[in-house]
Amino acid sequence: MLYITFNELRRIKDALPGGSIKVIADRLSISEDTVRNYFGGSHYKSGTSVGFHVEQGPDGGIVTLDDTTILDMARGILEKRA
Repeated sequence: MLYITFNELRRIKDALPGGSIKVIADRLSISEDTVRNYFGGSHYKSGTSVGFHVEQGPDGGIVTLDDTTILDMARGILEKRA
């Protein structure tokens, strides 16, 4: 379990290069909308919930992530770009 601010989670998503959502989804055999939901999206018609819990507060609130696999992959993509 990991705690991160909602705004920091969105900053990570926004920093990803184009096509990264698809790469993560393909590697994990999940839908792109499920990956988007992980980063705070609300694409529940074609994606699923991913253990994303928000508690209201400063900087967009605190997000509790039950599983950090998607976040770890996103950070790995960003590290390769640096």
